[in-house]
Amino acid sequence: MERTHYTNELKKCVGKEVVVNGWCHDVRLLGGINFILLRDSKGIVQIKVEKEKSSKEIINLVSGLHQEDVLSVKGKVVKSKIAKTGIEIIPSKIEVISKAETPLPLDPRGVTPANLDTKINWRFMFFRTEEARAIFRIQSQIVNAFREFCLKNDYMEMQPPLIISSATEGGAELFMIPYFEKKAYLAQSPQLYKQMGALSFEKVFMIAPAFRAEKFDQPTHLNEIRQMDVEQAFADDKKAMNVLEDCFLYILKTVKRNSKEELNILKRDLKIPKKPLKRISYTEAIELLQKEGEKVNWGDDFSKTQEKMLAKIVKDEAFFIKDWPTEIKPFYAMPYEDNPKICKAFDLIHNGVEISSGTQRIHKPELLIKQIEAKGLNPENFKYYIDIFRYGSVPHSGWSIGLERITMTITGRANIREVTMFPRDRSRIVP
Repeated sequence: MERTHYTNELKKCVGKEVVVNGWCHDVRLLGGINFILLRDSKGIVQIKVEKEKSSKEIINLVSGLHQEDVLSVKGKVVKSKIAKTGIEIIPSKIEVISKAETPLPLDPRGVTPANLDTKINWRFMFFRTEEARAIFRIQSQIVNAFREFCLKNDYMEMQPPLIISSATEGGAELFMIPYFEKKAYLAQSPQLYKQMGALSFEKVFMIAPAFRAEKFDQPTHLNEIRQMDVEQAFADDKKAMNVLEDCFLYILKTVKRNSKEELNILKRDLKIPKKPLKRISYTEAIELLQKEGEKVNWGDDFSKTQEKMLAKIVKDEAFFIKDWPTEIKPFYAMPYEDNPKICKAFDLIHNGVEISSGTQRIHKPELLIKQIEAKGLNPENFKYYIDIFRYGSVPHSGWSIGLERITMTITGRANIREVTMFPRDRSRIVP
């Protein structure tokens, strides 16, 4: 039977005949009155089957149903005092589209809790849970809000390549792949390409995968992530932070406005920080941690535990850490002229997690070559990149928000794998 309505449309259909399609979320056989909870992508509706008022065909069919059987139901929508939604369907016809095998590998109702490995191993089944639908609908809102913000502010969308010829950010965190007679790599980030775009189109953005061959297994790291990037010409690090602040707050406000039901399911009270966000220097952050007895030295990168500790010390939901040691930032980060040991870089911390980082970029070829060599890399491998700054270069800046990271902080999940549809780490490449 062809669907006429989704479950979230039925409150307006009281007294009307409808056809709904979906999965048997639960079936309750109580003798005289039986209930089916039918789930589609929009919600759940109760189907009421009364023994005295229903055909033998429907009664027999209902008695043989199991969770996740797929059904098509035709019936009349009526008001109900016991159904959670206030309405239910009295069926005149039920068709079984397909039967689910039993037992189920995961309970979509959440009655039997599943551990994280089970949720990932049976990803398609986890997607049917209320929790998963809430997480990934919020993630969809995040992506849409980011794109909407950029388009409203006259940024042009770019599509960078994922196969590259040399390291984007240095180091050994590269997945090498055979590329005909050459060696190639999966992109660590779209960094070099978005700079090329900004030097022509001035304001660009992109949503792209990035790959890191990191061997450690942490709750905030994956080997494949999604980045939401912005790059802008005629902009320094301060301008970039202002844009990031506006975009970040726009995303939060959009999610709070459009995802009330999902936030309620996840028991999240999403707080919107006030402008301007606090900005502390890296040196100040080191001193704050040292005062708390933390063993950390100037020049160290912050651990995830230290980021959470800083958030408690600063007492803000979100804040910037700026002016980082040049040595621990990528080669394209612009150092201060009066103190080259510090560069114009910044991180955005939200709910104790770094969700974004950015820098003002080096736009002078000679300085860029010097910094590439300082990282132990060969400038010849970056000739195509260095050359773009020889023909009318300008100061420019940009940043990237990690889609999975910001989904974590908004939804309150503890592990990045929970908010990644199909997570990839050193031990997992399926499903």
